[in-house]
Amino acid sequence: MLRGIEGIKAHVGFDLGKSCWLEVNQEMIDSFARETEDRQWIHVDQQKARQGPFGTTVAQGYLTLNLVVAMLQDIYVLEDIGVGMHYGIDNMRFPLPVPVNASIRLQVVLKSVTAFEDSGEMILACTVECDATQAPVMHGDIIYRFWPEHATAQRKVMDAPGVR
Repeated sequence: MLRGIEGIKAHVGFDLGKSCWLEVNQEMIDSFARETEDRQWIHVDQQKARQGPFGTTVAQGYLTLNLVVAMLQDIYVLEDIGVGMHYGIDNMRFPLPVPVNASIRLQVVLKSVTAFEDSGEMILACTVECDATQAPVMHGDIIYRFWPEHATAQRKVMDAPGVR
């Protein structure tokens, strides 16, 4: 549990831990393909994918990225920060695909925390490992901004340093 800006700052540089394993099945891949209109055969055509470079269908890289949100809930809870929002991504890479029916988990290191006048920003170094590969399937930095509950989020986002 990370409480308030000072509680978050106290954990800078710390490995916050790993999430539970999450299986990536064909139904998830197909659903993501429908919603994003990314229906490339390597993801959704099981028969053709068997003849492809990975011998099976694989998850879209952005599906892996989107699953980070669910896996973060296993790692930490933020309290006393008000409202938070995904702000950006730096240096995100997908070095290997996630094969269908493989499981992934997230490891997070809190890289930095910056306090602004009445908001804050934290940068999480995120690595996703897969039980079917020896190397990570995703790594990069995810940036979150947060504001007190009483603040008007849209105004504070637009007034935050680095915006515009």
